[in-house]
Amino acid sequence: MLPSQRALFDIPREVSYLDAASASPLPLAVRDAGLIGARRKVQPWTLDPARPAVLFARARAAAALIGAEAVDIALIPSISYGIATAAKILPVPRGSRVLVLHEDHASPVLEWESRAEARGFTVEAVMPDPAGDWTAMVLAAIARPGAAPVALASISTVHWADGGMLDMAAIAVALRAAGALLVVDATQAAGAVAIDVRGLDPDVLVFPTYKWVLGPYGRAFLYIARRHQGGVPLEQTAHGRRAVTAERAPYFADTAYIDGARRFDMGERDHYIGMEMAAIGMEMMAGWGTSAITQRLGALTSRLQAGLADSGARMLPARLRAPHILSLGFPHGLPSGLMERLEADGVHVAARLGRLRISPHVYNDEADVDRFLQSFLTATTRRD
Repeated sequence: MLPSQRALFDIPREVSYLDAASASPLPLAVRDAGLIGARRKVQPWTLDPARPAVLFARARAAAALIGAEAVDIALIPSISYGIATAAKILPVPRGSRVLVLHEDHASPVLEWESRAEARGFTVEAVMPDPAGDWTAMVLAAIARPGAAPVALASISTVHWADGGMLDMAAIAVALRAAGALLVVDATQAAGAVAIDVRGLDPDVLVFPTYKWVLGPYGRAFLYIARRHQGGVPLEQTAHGRRAVTAERAPYFADTAYIDGARRFDMGERDHYIGMEMAAIGMEMMAGWGTSAITQRLGALTSRLQAGLADSGARMLPARLRAPHILSLGFPHGLPSGLMERLEADGVHVAARLGRLRISPHVYNDEADVDRFLQSFLTATTRRD
């Protein structure tokens, strides 16, 4: 099994940071790349003009973490940017439905809600069944007799609050059979669990770097299936056109769009500080291997779940949750003062929609899990 990679991070032993689903610490190598990049910006005349293009290619190649070819990856700043791009290029007919998950994160939901009235479609928020099964209810919503046709599903692979994991392969098959499109927010999945766009064949898939792939804020990646790469980008940029260059006249020599997903790259993509940081983080993840990471994190959350078996907290069964996230529900909501007590003991987790979300990463070890269990059980026992 992959051992803890704590030595590659600056995490004091007395700190148990179990909140990768919010933001991961930067590995020291990623931090150092950022410092070096910042020094280059201090003296921009020392920057090799060819370097940005090298970094773009490196980052696109690193995004093969999801099974994509570099030509199908756009460099973007955020999930919301990627979903907005999807909403611009994907057709949603009037009178149809767009499926989202109930209380999913803002980005894959609000973009469609903001467009629904003007474009004449409805947004349907799918809830899990009483056992916490999201997949069964999404499949039921797609196939519901008498309902308006489903045009598109904009859903997360893993629900950010309860950690429920969806069977995206089954959902993709059902959507294709219904003639519908699939937009995937892989924020809480990319890097931690296997994703292969070659088999899944989503229309659009997007993920950021600041969570599970150990990168900085402000960097994200957008996969667009080739059947949609002829669309108009969200932004109009020189680098998205065939020949709009400052070095020679005429400036607008050829304004036709370039081929491939690169036309959807964000403006000001020449962020060689963050781009290199993002590439290094993903390269580290690829070096460990997704299956090894999944196994390691699954072992940590299983240890958590076993230690909490008699705590009274509600947990999704392992078959319905992501292997790297464990969320605890409480009959009367999150106990008052619990977060403060955990933080006082050096344990860092997240409160999400009345639940306590625990999300270890490769820098965690069994001692972190045991510190959480001791602190949590002590705090909740004292309340009884």
